[in-house]
Amino acid sequence: MHINWSALADTAAVSFGITVAVVAAFALGVLSLSRREAATTATPARGGALPLAGATVCFAACAAAVAYGLTLIAS
Repeated sequence: MHINWSALADTAAVSFGITVAVVAAFALGVLSLSRREAATTATPARGGALPLAGATVCFAACAAAVAYGLTLIAS
């Protein structure tokens, strides 16, 4: 039995990078929601639409990465 160590290292590196990216995107989404909450509490008239849009983009990126991973596993 022969193990292709280079391919294993590449897979581990890509997995680590994607994991860090998804966790960072989720953290930015939570941060955006907390900034929106702080903005709407301080001045309710402003609404905080920009932080909500940023959080939506971050959570959509996380959902897309998870959906893509599930399709890779299923196929």
